Amino acid sequence: MAPLPLNEHTAPSETVCDVLVIGGGPAGSTAATLLAGRGYHVQLLDKDRHPRFHIGESLLPANLPLFEELGVADEIRAIGMHKPGAEFVSPHHGHTQTFTFAEAWNKALPAAYQVKRAEFDHVLLRNAARKGAMVHEGCRASAVSLDEPDGGVRVTARLGDGREHHWRARFLVDASGRDTFLANKFRIKERNPHHSSAAVYAHFHHARRHEGEAEGNITIFWFEHGWFWFIPMTGDTTSVGMVTWPYHVKTRQGRSLERFLLDNIATCEKLQQRLAQAERITEVEATGNFSYVAQRNHGANYLMLGDAFAFIDPVFSSGVWLAMHSAVVGADTVDTCLRTPARAPAALKRFDATMRHGPKAFSWFIYRMTNPIMRDFFMYPKNVLRMKEALLSVLAGDIFGQTPIWRSLFIFKCLYYTANITQPRRAYMAWHKRRCNIRKVDDPGLYQA
Repeated sequence: MAPLPLNEHTAPSETVCDVLVIGGGPAGSTAATLLAGRGYHVQLLDKDRHPRFHIGESLLPANLPLFEELGVADEIRAIGMHKPGAEFVSPHHGHTQTFTFAEAWNKALPAAYQVKRAEFDHVLLRNAARKGAMVHEGCRASAVSLDEPDGGVRVTARLGDGREHHWRARFLVDASGRDTFLANKFRIKERNPHHSSAAVYAHFHHARRHEGEAEGNITIFWFEHGWFWFIPMTGDTTSVGMVTWPYHVKTRQGRSLERFLLDNIATCEKLQQRLAQAERITEVEATGNFSYVAQRNHGANYLMLGDAFAFIDPVFSSGVWLAMHSAVVGADTVDTCLRTPARAPAALKRFDATMRHGPKAFSWFIYRMTNPIMRDFFMYPKNVLRMKEALLSVLAGDIFGQTPIWRSLFIFKCLYYTANITQPRRAYMAWHKRRCNIRKVDDPGLYQA
């Protein structure tokens, strides 16, 4: 999509709008589309030019109704690999376990897609422009003032040619992703004390996939130092990544990221078999500080969406869904704040509760995924009192609606805690190992190639 640049000859040094969105990923594009559709003058700034590479390629079934609402369902279907479920592979069990979304509590969400994020994000950003948002690519926000005399905000951004431009808006939506624009400005971004992980990843051709309906399933491989993802996409492209503890990344000791990734794959026999004939087609990259949260996610004239507020370990592929759902709730909140200011406090309170609910619902499982007792629960699922259906609903992202999964999830958690009490030595060893795993590692060069 061609960017909509400011005209260097005629544009004033300042642009005025109703809502300024920083970030053109799934959260920003969704919020811009919805707000433009409600008649607001929306401007969107994105530091990149699309399409551009990004990880986080596995979507959840809960995404699909939103694609219909945004008007992009056919485009996403055209670029997506059909994903009916998720497979878990443990080195301590003689079988694999596949969860199919069609067996979840809500049978109306039977599948999702795996997508190349360059294509997916481009579709969403292009749609935002079609729906009336003014999109500026290659435009990096650099400064912000939230206490303008008129109660609005003022943002300074640097254009691709080096010039600076200013925007004044009634409301600011920070969808800057892991750049965490406002959280960094406010110095309120905190490492998640309950979890710490890093990712090393690349794309491959010719990886061996399952046959038939299961071809598009994501596979999670546990290994000694964390877990691997295996995400089949269109065009014989497969995303493979390792999510591990920062202290383990530090053990690479001079090895290249490629060598480090391949050496760890070699310790995971079943993944190595799937990649025996594979050819790497992208550079191996790494990302650290995978889990963080900001101290707050809103103010009187701004919101933080998706990863701009918090990021959690991606084991359940929740990132895109949490980002886009936060944009839906965020758009409703901005609309309320601008149209009926008297209702703004209540709307912002609801927004805050929703933003915290999603990560909390997933994190309880994420924090325990490497625990051998939890691994047993996943590898031998039981549907007593519909516990398996409730778990599948979480995996499908069905955590914000009316699906009555919470009683069954409570029972699941009670059984998990009971299993820890009846296996005290195993539980203690798992707890002690996790305490060691999540310890902080400071090394600026840890994730460089």
